[in-house]
Amino acid sequence: MATLDESHTSEAVSVAAPAAATAGGEAVRPPRHTNRAGSPSRRRRRRLGLVYLAPALLIYACVVLLPAGQGVRLSFYHWDGITAATWAGLENYTDFFSDPTLRQAVGHTLFFIVFFSFLPVILGMVSAALTARKDTRGAGVYRWIIFLPQVLTPAVVAVVWKQIYAPDGPLNSVLTAFGLGGLTRGWLGDFTWALPALGLAGTWGAFGLCMVLFAAGAQNIPNELYDAARMDGAGPVREFFTVTLPGLRGQLAVALTLTLLGAIRVFDIVWLTTKGGPGTSTITPTVVLYKRAFSNPDVGAACAIGVVLAVVALIVSLAVVKLSEGDD
Repeated sequence: MATLDESHTSEAVSVAAPAAATAGGEAVRPPRHTNRAGSPSRRRRRRLGLVYLAPALLIYACVVLLPAGQGVRLSFYHWDGITAATWAGLENYTDFFSDPTLRQAVGHTLFFIVFFSFLPVILGMVSAALTARKDTRGAGVYRWIIFLPQVLTPAVVAVVWKQIYAPDGPLNSVLTAFGLGGLTRGWLGDFTWALPALGLAGTWGAFGLCMVLFAAGAQNIPNELYDAARMDGAGPVREFFTVTLPGLRGQLAVALTLTLLGAIRVFDIVWLTTKGGPGTSTITPTVVLYKRAFSNPDVGAACAIGVVLAVVALIVSLAVVKLSEGDD
């Protein structure tokens, strides 16, 4: 009887704990049950998240998506903002590429890309490489002065440079003081020099942002990489291209995206200083858009310009992101 009871007890234990021994003597435990993607609890969490996001999504749709869709719709019409709109088809878009004023404005945008994007990025990277990893005296004050334009509003920046470039402004006064009075001129009223003058103002405005981005990124590069490069006999130039530049890929993508979009959409400094003049020597697509929307109302043509600029900005952003991912 005792033997029979012991056999029943062993069978009950084996049923309650069905752990099978493997060839190596290890027990195989039964798999644990986890919540799948379609489990009720997971679905409830997703629905709760959508409830929390709904107000923000509704505001975004009302403020951004609906006006954007309305602008795309109006770009296919002729409309002065008052009378009834008439169908234009693709005429507003074909005019963007056939209008000589717009072609000139696009050329000015390419010019501004050099001054508003490429030059600030190059100068910011060089400044970060010189000051970020060394205890340079006055580096903090230098960075603060260079970053100052980011604190000022575009209207203030435009007023400051308009005063600098005035016929009796500081720039002409300095040239006269150094005996270069023959070079003085009304810079923003000169057909040849107005565009480069605005370009230099844009370089000054974007330089500080690029420098701060690159300086912050350079401080995160491990010192061991610089030590290894020096042991291999790398000089300052080779050290920059083999260590600093690869370590700043992320910051470079951000800086290029922000500055390129700023160059494509530049409006404030141009409108507040020259309004696209003298003549059309500093006109940009955004200035043409503003004039066609408000000065001589052609809302459909203005919307078409806005749509083209938005598509170009999107393509540029995606291209920069793709290139940065490709480097990784």
